[in-house]
Amino acid sequence: MVTDEQKALDDLAAQGIRIPPQPKVLLELRDKIATGNFDNKSVGRIISQDPGIVALLFKAARSPVFSRGRKLTTLDQVLMVIGVKQTYNLVQAVSLSMAIGEGKRKAFEIFWTRSGEIARIAAMIAEDQVSVCNVFPDQAYMAGIFHECGVPVLMMRFPDYCKKLQLDNVQCWPNLAEEDAKFNVDHCSIGYLVARHWGMPDFVSAAIRHHHELPDEESGAAITLVAILQLAIHFYHRINNHTDVIWDKIGPRVLEEIGLVPDDIEDYFEDISNRFHEAVE
Repeated sequence: MVTDEQKALDDLAAQGIRIPPQPKVLLELRDKIATGNFDNKSVGRIISQDPGIVALLFKAARSPVFSRGRKLTTLDQVLMVIGVKQTYNLVQAVSLSMAIGEGKRKAFEIFWTRSGEIARIAAMIAEDQVSVCNVFPDQAYMAGIFHECGVPVLMMRFPDYCKKLQLDNVQCWPNLAEEDAKFNVDHCSIGYLVARHWGMPDFVSAAIRHHHELPDEESGAAITLVAILQLAIHFYHRINNHTDVIWDKIGPRVLEEIGLVPDDIEDYFEDISNRFHEAVE
């Protein structure tokens, strides 16, 4: 980790803000894959050490985007159909909710449900547009889970975080300027540090840092991933009959980045909405 990032982590620690450590299973899995000496059986043995991660992995893997229509009932089937590296990305994603405040109060439940739904929509968009975007469904899913992960970190540090920012309402989203004024830190910066600390690819970490904008200074892959996230968030709002306050400002550029035509967006929303509801049922 570079010096500036370590200093940022130290500054957060001084404020009592804790970046969650990676679970033991995830560390073992990363080290095993790094050796290049692994097979489905050895990877499955590592993942199966944590029943909670296994349960969440199956929930994610059974999505049509990943299962390819096959009924996945064993870890070996998951690894065969999805692939080891893609499964590792899913394990990273599902591990996060277990590491940060899952089940401690209703606000956490609302947050992780929303993140999971956005992640599934982002994976669908990435799958549909992979030839244009070159971002794969597992990467988009991982970014969807992680993109707002700074929020529950702040919820754990500041008991009144949700109340002060009115986040107990599922329609509310953090305002960066308001966060900074009230807590002297914002969830995007924290989310970026979590992503870096958990070994996310650089472009995924950058997308998490800038997911409220389309930054010109970042790499093309990061900008494309931000666009996928923004479209997923927009569709999430529409599916749940919420207002998307920034879509009019960024929508045209998002669609251009992903390779979609504005005239087709209504039909595409209907397609995504139908597939989303089919996956939930």
